[in-house]
Amino acid sequence: MERVYVIPLRKAKDVPRTIRAPKSVRIVKEFLQKHMKSEEIKLDASVNEKLWERGIQKIPSKIKVKAVKEEDGSVAVTLAE
Repeated sequence: MERVYVIPLRKAKDVPRTIRAPKSVRIVKEFLQKHMKSEEIKLDASVNEKLWERGIQKIPSKIKVKAVKEEDGSVAVTLAE
């Protein structure tokens, strides 16, 4: 199963500036656990680099990702074009 999601990251703006990027990573994982019904989420390096692109304080407001659910139930996440 393959899906493309636009994940809003505005909740990460409510936390202190110094933990915004790590919080945005957790938000992406929680979103995909909820929507793809899987506990094992594997983020690609490109997704991580996009979230950390402008540093720990200035995260993007949303991110577009492609999630592919494997046969064993794990989900591989890459950055969508």
